[in-house]
Amino acid sequence: MLQTLRNAWRIEEIRRKILFTLLIVLLYRLGNAIPVPYVNVAALQYYFTQLENTVLGLYNVMSGGAFSTATIFALSIQPYINASIIIQLLCIAIPALERLQKEEGEEGKKKLTAITRYATVGIGLLMGFAYYMLMKNNGLLDADAQNSVWAAIVIILTFTSGSALIMWLGEQITEFGIGNGISIILFASIVSRLPTTVITSISNIISGKLQWWVAVLMFLGALAIIVLIVFVSDAERRIPVQYAKRVVGRKMYGGQSTHLPMKVNMSGVMPIIFAQSIASLPATIAAFTGSNPDSWFMKAFDTTSITYAVIYFLLILFFAYFYSTIQFNPVEVANNLKKNGGYIPGFRPGKPTSEFIQKVLNKITLFGAIYLGIIAVVPILVAHFSKASALTGVSLGGTSIIIVVGVALETVRALEAQMLMRNYKGFLN
Repeated sequence: MLQTLRNAWRIEEIRRKILFTLLIVLLYRLGNAIPVPYVNVAALQYYFTQLENTVLGLYNVMSGGAFSTATIFALSIQPYINASIIIQLLCIAIPALERLQKEEGEEGKKKLTAITRYATVGIGLLMGFAYYMLMKNNGLLDADAQNSVWAAIVIILTFTSGSALIMWLGEQITEFGIGNGISIILFASIVSRLPTTVITSISNIISGKLQWWVAVLMFLGALAIIVLIVFVSDAERRIPVQYAKRVVGRKMYGGQSTHLPMKVNMSGVMPIIFAQSIASLPATIAAFTGSNPDSWFMKAFDTTSITYAVIYFLLILFFAYFYSTIQFNPVEVANNLKKNGGYIPGFRPGKPTSEFIQKVLNKITLFGAIYLGIIAVVPILVAHFSKASALTGVSLGGTSIIIVVGVALETVRALEAQMLMRNYKGFLN
């Protein structure tokens, strides 16, 4: 792997993309250290110490700690994720948006991207206003800004512009960097919390709040999850394909056997990210509107509650099927095989082939969705049934591992594809 990294660094184009991506991530992390004016940061951080395992604690993890310090990037990528969910669901419900997505090619994608940007700004305004009201209602603003209209405008617009800037940074990584811009920003946010998590765990062991063997079991469990994620991410169902022989001029073409690869988890970590945003939405609205953290509603949608786990699991199943439907069209694949003289042994070209591919797709999507759901929900159940205060954050840790490992694997594949085009041995071979 080190030899591969050296080879990648020797390629000027890939080296520029890696450096550009690192520069954008650095700018993002600098933005996470710039606080919004008129906020009592010390009081806000103390307030968040009591909400670590709530939906606000989840937002804090996803923002790399920026949410609890009210920096300019406090809203992180949540407005963009929510806007993307809304637009993609509307593409199914509204024919005009569906035509933009399927029929108008690059122009349609540009229009959908523009609509998503406007929706991101709108959701950023709503979340910025809600966050301002949360701080105002709990006395977390400076004394002279508590009832100031100017302070409200500055805080809300700063949060909104920060979310729009993160969206732009992610687009720059996607276009000029190594790809998967929004995912890489989320990856950087979660990884930035790793040193704090390790230090907290060591402190809990020293103070006796956490037994050493429990810490070892948690570490081994995290390793097992990582191994499982890597194993399943490479798993695929190979459908045999045979090409008929044909004579073109004096040469004979075809007759070879190949396969049609179908990834078990072709949607990657997107079902996790989207399901997390939707599952936390009720508690987010309640928290921003000033609901008591000890109320039955907030406890029902706590990140360690059974209600949250069930909704989270069902949403993962839904988004896994949703993304597999978007990414893989069995009818189109069957038509392409038919045009090129290919067929699946035992099935006639055309509709029978597409029906067989759809059946296989449903099976592997179900397996991939259940796999994602189990990995995401098991840490939540562990945190729910454990009464040890030192295990606070376990429910968030499982989701974080899935996202971090998934994004890392997707990034490796992106670099692998670029290196294979230049005849270099890649990461995964």
